[in-house]
Amino acid sequence: MTVLEEPNKACVPLAEICLISGIPEEDSGDFRELFQMKAFDLEQSLQEVTERYEREKQKRRALHNSLIELRGNIRVHCRIRPSLPFDHAAGHSVSQDRQRNSLENVAYAIDDETVLVKCSRPGHAPINKTFQFERVYSATESQDTVFADVAPLLTSLLDGYNVCIMAYGQTGSGKTYTMLGPQLEENFAFVSEDESELGIIPRATQELFRLISEKPPGSYWVDVSVVEVYNNEVFDLLAKDSCGKVFGIKRDVVTTREGKSDVPLLTYETVANASEFLHLVIKGLQLRIRHPTLVHAHSSRSHLVVTLTITTIVSGDNFGTSWEDEQINQRLNKEVSCTCPQKTKESKSTSSSRASSPAQLEAAEKLKQVKTRLQLVDLAGSMSGVTGAALRETSFINRSLSALADVLGAIAEQRSHVPYRNSKLTHLLQDSVGGDAKLLVMLCISPSQKYLTESMQSLGFGTRARQVQRGQVRKRNLTALSKTK
Repeated sequence: MTVLEEPNKACVPLAEICLISGIPEEDSGDFRELFQMKAFDLEQSLQEVTERYEREKQKRRALHNSLIELRGNIRVHCRIRPSLPFDHAAGHSVSQDRQRNSLENVAYAIDDETVLVKCSRPGHAPINKTFQFERVYSATESQDTVFADVAPLLTSLLDGYNVCIMAYGQTGSGKTYTMLGPQLEENFAFVSEDESELGIIPRATQELFRLISEKPPGSYWVDVSVVEVYNNEVFDLLAKDSCGKVFGIKRDVVTTREGKSDVPLLTYETVANASEFLHLVIKGLQLRIRHPTLVHAHSSRSHLVVTLTITTIVSGDNFGTSWEDEQINQRLNKEVSCTCPQKTKESKSTSSSRASSPAQLEAAEKLKQVKTRLQLVDLAGSMSGVTGAALRETSFINRSLSALADVLGAIAEQRSHVPYRNSKLTHLLQDSVGGDAKLLVMLCISPSQKYLTESMQSLGFGTRARQVQRGQVRKRNLTALSKTK
């Protein structure tokens, strides 16, 4: 007997279908062929509609990104981490029923732009809440996928725009993993056996130097600074003592006459490739404040800000025609204007001995430095329910994150005064948050009911950040012409 099969369903005899449909049994062969053709046509139509939907979604996303550019809005992505062992750690004073409920997952990525959160309270009907962002990553999506959406910002960096990428979320939500990747606990070195696990910071640096390698030699150089904000104090993690040993030195944040934030005496190190950069970052991470928390044993208790300053040498001759010309241009440019405080004395003495050369002065006049900045920020996680010595540092963390929310609120409401100086963190990030950079906020949340309150707070922060309109981000002039005489 001929049968028709459907996935996950019992086989249905064709004769029975014909009997129910009133079709003579001798015509069942034609009916079977017709049925298969219809099924094939439906599958083809479904595939075409799906492909058309994906194309239209990509177009809509491109238009949305263009609108974000024009409005100066903040891009917000959200990443839901997978369940981890500490999610299931039993509490001493929690009932078994409540403990069982806290293990449930309540946050889901229902598509690549929407987060669904199942909110429930005892004695109340459950409520589903949805949050829309530019991109949402499920617990199964890889570091490769996350960085693929970040990489285009690095092209903008070399096109003359400042860029800031900031990870926000509670303690243990995956911020440091997203920004740095897995780290060895003893020396905080990056695990290099599996590069697919590397986070945004090492990947961004590799991509940046790859892009620079495609440019004329000597037309770019990169300086790095690493600071942390701990208990509302800024520490320079690349500063060295008289013996050359790296140790954190307290620095201050000031506002320049131009209204920009600056850290006087901050240490900058010039790097030539991604390996040199990662070596410096590892040194800084070894000094970063880490304390055990209720969530995990190596929680970062400070805000980490890694800044790469890219200096572009621009000339009216489009960087010359040879490698030797580029080296001469770079050397002359360094003599005219230095990028680091440590180089200032050398520059003055060198330039004074060579200032009498008309050829050098003429060449220097044709050059211009354009600086763009990439800030990579791993914010410390908010946390509640702590006591003892951890209470003070947690209070500073929560206050600085609250100050960041206040700044975004003031910008969104277009107030005349934006309270950047209420926190060293917001003062340090003033130029990036205030509209002088393309800003991407990477929300990191836990899927567990156990951390529902913290996840809702993070999602609320991201929703408010999306509403901020800062005006179109300014581009640095990369087409400088030689001075007119």
